[in-house]
Amino acid sequence: MIHHDFSHIRGWVFDLDNTLYPPEARLFDQIEQRMTAFVMEALGVSEPEADKLRHTYWARYGTTLAGLMQVHGVAPDRYLVEVHDISLDRLTPDPDLRARIVALPGRRIVYTNGSADYAQRVLAARGLAGAFDEVFGIEDADYNPKPRRDAFETIFAKGGIDTPDSAMFEDDARNLAAPHAMGMRTVHVAPRPEPAPHIHYHTDDLTTFLDRLRP
Repeated sequence: MIHHDFSHIRGWVFDLDNTLYPPEARLFDQIEQRMTAFVMEALGVSEPEADKLRHTYWARYGTTLAGLMQVHGVAPDRYLVEVHDISLDRLTPDPDLRARIVALPGRRIVYTNGSADYAQRVLAARGLAGAFDEVFGIEDADYNPKPRRDAFETIFAKGGIDTPDSAMFEDDARNLAAPHAMGMRTVHVAPRPEPAPHIHYHTDDLTTFLDRLRP
């Protein structure tokens, strides 16, 4: 059944964090700490207030950065460098995942709300460098974040993704709503399912899921 549902897919879009590496690596713990520190410095607020703003902006605007830009006029470039300056020591190469990805027919891209440079470093640490046709960060969407539909439209146009014949793999369930509305197959990659009309499939093991798509 799964193979049949994906037999027409010729465009494969993958989120990065907690999708192309396991959540157990806990990279986002480091990123969130650096986000909080940046907000404290940029806005001159306490750590509890910075933490509160970080969560509020993520929920309201899609990313903390989008909130900082819209509400406070913060320039994005230094933010992206500073919050992604983290250790990748907990990442290891995954040759099985690489083999499944490179075997997928058609276009393969990575699209993250992080920076493209950070994404390239993560892919290299996972042994996935060169496995994708293109890698896009939030800067490639003019700093408009997922889950905004216009952000997806910008990236899909740049990446040559024909949405009715494409699939999206993503750990944040809300970021699958726009791809679903655009006619894509949607796969929620996370430890626990979040049933929703805009999610076609859930998996906690991306490699095994991709293996099931082979004829």
